[in-house]
Amino acid sequence: MGGVTTDDRACKDRGPGDRVPKQDRSRATRQRLLAAAVACLAERGWAGSTVSVVAERAGVSRGAAQHHFPTREDLFTAAVEYVAEERSDALRALFPQGAQGDRRAVVTALVGLYTGPLFRAALHLWVAASNEEQLRPRVTELEARVGRESHRIAVELLGADESAPGVRETVQGLLDMARGLGLANLLTDDAGRRERVVAQWAGLLDETLGRPAAD
Repeated sequence: MGGVTTDDRACKDRGPGDRVPKQDRSRATRQRLLAAAVACLAERGWAGSTVSVVAERAGVSRGAAQHHFPTREDLFTAAVEYVAEERSDALRALFPQGAQGDRRAVVTALVGLYTGPLFRAALHLWVAASNEEQLRPRVTELEARVGRESHRIAVELLGADESAPGVRETVQGLLDMARGLGLANLLTDDAGRRERVVAQWAGLLDETLGRPAAD
């Protein structure tokens, strides 16, 4: 005759609150997968970044990875979205009280977003999307959203008035310049030239946008 097992009693006694640790574990697994996907893209590129490779790096089974991200495209578009959110959060964290008129610090921070492994990972996905029909529209949509958010943050931190002629183009030019410096940094350490370019751009911004108002 079958008795009630310890597991049966545990299931019977389990309350709603006991589901929280499982949810936490699920979130933690998802974060590990995203972080591993970013690292794999940065180090191996698209061709070398399979779901199996990412799952192994994250320390989870392939089945667990596919539970969170059914396809490879799902995984890597989510990874780059995660990268974009991390970049935005990092930029805001640098200036929790606002930039207080220090435009050179803002330019330095924006350039910094494009010269690390997060940008390198995003770049690999862009290259893959240029050749993968299934991936291209998803990455294009994501990058458009990231671009709008980056522009909005830059305008806010620079204290730019986009109703004035040429200001919007100047801010966008700054972001394009930062992306270009990020590309240059992929092959060589471009820190010395980058510092000079940042200083020049900070001066140009003061000329175009006007001197920041004193706090």
